[in-house]
Amino acid sequence: MANEFWFSDDQWARIEPLLPKHRSGAHRVDDRRVISGIVHVLKSGCRWQDCPARYGPATTVYNRFRRWTMQGIWRRLFLALIEVTPGEAQMIDSTTAKAHRSAAGGKGGTKFKRSGAHALAARPKSMPL
Repeated sequence: MANEFWFSDDQWARIEPLLPKHRSGAHRVDDRRVISGIVHVLKSGCRWQDCPARYGPATTVYNRFRRWTMQGIWRRLFLALIEVTPGEAQMIDSTTAKAHRSAAGGKGGTKFKRSGAHALAARPKSMPL
């Protein structure tokens, strides 16, 4: 797929030593694949569930992002990536603006309401019971 993100060999060589090692728990899957998936989601702005399967399970990608955010690991990784390519623009932005479907227009109906005196003097709009 053309819109995928994968770390270059230079970028990966720079951030690999900064990754946490020797953690308890289940055996970790390929870090390069999962971290590339995280950056893909952040760059594209897609939902975590919509992360392409070639980056690994979406829950793994999200959980790794969340844990490392709490631990401050992402800050170190992104600072290291900036040092690898100092002349290029580094930017990750997944800002979105969502509006409710009814936000496109106001409430329907007439814009101007007749005053109470005019409404009483006017002819009834329907038949009285």
